Amino acid sequence: MYRFIPALFLGFGLSLSAMCLAQESLIGTYRLVSFTQELDGSPPQETMGKSPRGYAIFTATRWMNIFASEDRRFGTTAEDKAGLYDSLVAYSGLYRVDGSKLIVTVDTSWNERWNGTQVARNWQLEGRRLTITTDRLPSARDPSKMSVSRAVLEKVE
Repeated sequence: MYRFIPALFLGFGLSLSAMCLAQESLIGTYRLVSFTQELDGSPPQETMGKSPRGYAIFTATRWMNIFASEDRRFGTTAEDKAGLYDSLVAYSGLYRVDGSKLIVTVDTSWNERWNGTQVARNWQLEGRRLTITTDRLPSARDPSKMSVSRAVLEKVE
């Protein structure tokens, strides 16, 4: 029985180390390369254009991202200003890595419904390229529709 206790601590320590290493591998600044969305099972659309702008920043504990469409223009009318909202994704919060899941406790967001919630994303890091994908879930802009979003980012520092 006493031999089991060190093995238990060793196993627990290794699993914590693996989670910490995964989280540590994300630390840095990433530039947005592409952003696509499949809405209600349709083919992926480049909803922010062919050259979207944006960054994701991972510190040891905090995630922050802002993604913007390539064709944003200064809004002077109510309609123009509403269009600016539809051409942006931005939120931040504390995050943790659980295997292939990136879980963010949102503290501030462009979408007020997200504040105080947790959002989970699938992540995959290959070299300097990070892909973040949502599960199929209600669209942030139109919750009556289901969507899958995919952001591809390149590490810059």
